[in-house]
Amino acid sequence: MAEEEHHRKLERMYLAAPCNDYFRPRISVSRGRAEVTLEVREDFHHAAGAAHGTVYFKLLDDAAFFACNSLVQDRIVLTAQFQVHLLRPVFTGEMRAVGEVVQNGASLMVGESRVYDAKGREIGRGSGTFQKSRLPLTREMGYA
Repeated sequence: MAEEEHHRKLERMYLAAPCNDYFRPRISVSRGRAEVTLEVREDFHHAAGAAHGTVYFKLLDDAAFFACNSLVQDRIVLTAQFQVHLLRPVFTGEMRAVGEVVQNGASLMVGESRVYDAKGREIGRGSGTFQKSRLPLTREMGYA
């Protein structure tokens, strides 16, 4: 399969995930890189009126995950560990996470990501370890 086709299938798989009905993100996947964006909504806010850390985690993990899976065409990778650093609050506007592969080993991969606000300021960063699983990428999971 052509690399470009694999990346489009990953994008469709991501958007087909039921949790994304709620978050309504956008994604772009390329070789060893992925960008995930979403608009901050009030229903993402915690009691102090800023986006909850779960939104940061979702964007950071998704961007690093799909950067890693962009290099694996036959099976899905799984997040084994992920660390998040919240650097500044965001209240409104777009959040954009950029993920890249740092290490591509035989069974484990390392991905890093950064999330930016609408003004281009870095507001969070993350790093994770991703396991190459035995689960094939299938049409049933939205990989089509």
